[in-house]
Amino acid sequence: MASVLRWLWVNRNYFIIFITPLLILPLPLVFPTPEARCGFAIILMALYWCTECMPLAITALLPVILFPMMGIMESGKVCVEYLKDTNMLFIGGLLVAIAVEHWNLHKRIALSVLLIVGVRPALLMMGFMIVTAFLSMWISNTSTTAMMLPISQAVLEQLSATEADSDEKELREGQDNQAFELIEVNIKHPLDNVTGDKPNSKSNIINALSERRRKEREVKYLRLFKGMSLSVCYSASIGGTATLTGTTPNLILKGQMDDIFPDNNDVINFASWFGFAFPNMVLMLALSWFWLQFMYLGFNLKNSFGCGLKNEGDKEAYRVMKNEYKKLGPISFAEGAVLVIFVILVILWFTREPGFMPGWATELFNKNGQYVTDGTVAIFMSTLFFVIPSRLDCSCSFKLGLKPNLLNCLGTPTLLNWKVVQEHMPWNIVLLLGGGFALARGSEVSGLSKWLGESLAPLQSIPPFAISLILCFLVGTFTECSSNTATTTLFLPILASMATTIGLHPLYVMLPCTISASLAFMLPVATPPNAIAFSYGNLKVLDMAKAGFILNIIGILSINLGINTWGMAMFNLGTFPAWANTTNATSTP
Repeated sequence: MASVLRWLWVNRNYFIIFITPLLILPLPLVFPTPEARCGFAIILMALYWCTECMPLAITALLPVILFPMMGIMESGKVCVEYLKDTNMLFIGGLLVAIAVEHWNLHKRIALSVLLIVGVRPALLMMGFMIVTAFLSMWISNTSTTAMMLPISQAVLEQLSATEADSDEKELREGQDNQAFELIEVNIKHPLDNVTGDKPNSKSNIINALSERRRKEREVKYLRLFKGMSLSVCYSASIGGTATLTGTTPNLILKGQMDDIFPDNNDVINFASWFGFAFPNMVLMLALSWFWLQFMYLGFNLKNSFGCGLKNEGDKEAYRVMKNEYKKLGPISFAEGAVLVIFVILVILWFTREPGFMPGWATELFNKNGQYVTDGTVAIFMSTLFFVIPSRLDCSCSFKLGLKPNLLNCLGTPTLLNWKVVQEHMPWNIVLLLGGGFALARGSEVSGLSKWLGESLAPLQSIPPFAISLILCFLVGTFTECSSNTATTTLFLPILASMATTIGLHPLYVMLPCTISASLAFMLPVATPPNAIAFSYGNLKVLDMAKAGFILNIIGILSINLGINTWGMAMFNLGTFPAWANTTNATSTP
């Protein structure tokens, strides 16, 4: 029996793939309507995404098969959904991230900040959280976590080793001082009770003290290891919410808004997203630090923050980070070039359409429509990585007054090449984005979105803040067991339909739920950063569940505070926009 169950478990994916369509097939057969046929496709994809019986990207391609065969959309119209402006923004942002990682610029930034912050426990945790969150705003959460965790482990190991050496030195030197005599008196009787043998030499006392301190030190640093690991993986997820390109759900919201509400006047762009999400990220990060500080370090400010001079352990740990930084060598031309391109890209994103004044794109290109978008800027700047050389070989020749070697100059590799991009580019996410857009379009064309919106009309009697709070908790719970990309893809079209039906600004529910999809803190399998932190072996599932449960609540409350304060003012969420009303009126089957 056990072998049969084991065989069924090993082959469960095959059963899910073949049995699931048969179980939900009665839906389109009993109700032969476009809405039911589209519902069949969405339910099938949702179950495949949740169980991950097939790769997520392959499941995202099912609309290319199902929508034409079910008479929902023509194949050409479905395929167009898979490569839109949002995909270009995603690809451009990732090319920048790949260049930053390829030239180790992210590690230089991280170590520079940590050397400034210091190595006292609370400050060290704060420093790692700030650096991780900042890097996750621009490069993948997984890459950031994979880079930061080894650095944190090395620093803590050095602190532990130095403290152990210090304890041994103190015990050896303490044999001749008065304080040691007091310690001897205090521990003689406990030793008598435990072993029954009265120690006759100070060496026995030293061994007993050494063992006791070793155990105390192990307990202390185990808690520090746990707290630091959780702080890094959690801050990676939190930091990704701050920018439009920071994590995939943010881009899905951008794409869905442009797809479902094409006349939305580019309400979600890099600048507007950052204006709302960055303060919210800072708030969540600060509250998360307080919670992890309380759980793993306590609130002893003197010990945690450190008052007075550094001890030997602090100096040794600082030396570890300093040595890591020295290994990077002086900043190279390639690192400087990548940094300049990155800074210019961010400036162009912020000033394209800042909202409070006309941007450069509005004045130069977008007078008669949205010709230049954030995706245009991202692709333009990322193209420079394949044009600018990674070093200036002929500079030395010019300085020495010699004739430059033109062959060397022409043969210099560029900042990026396609082989590097091919190895690091997550093309599966591009397909996931496209699958989400195809689902949204299919729901609109088939009339399923309208039907769902009308079914949710009774929610109009519930206060808007309560609707947002309930939906955020629902999405936050769902994303613990499913990919945040799949969660956002499935929920956003439904939320858009509900909002237009009950006369609520679509962003009032779509924006907080999108950020909530990134708050998967409770389980190791919930996000890749959680899994990386768990793989180091210091954490138990219960550790992550206890810390993550409170952080989920903190995050959802922070998001809803933001959407009802500065978010309300930024996006004018108190009124139902004309572009949403027009779209709802015209989205008929």
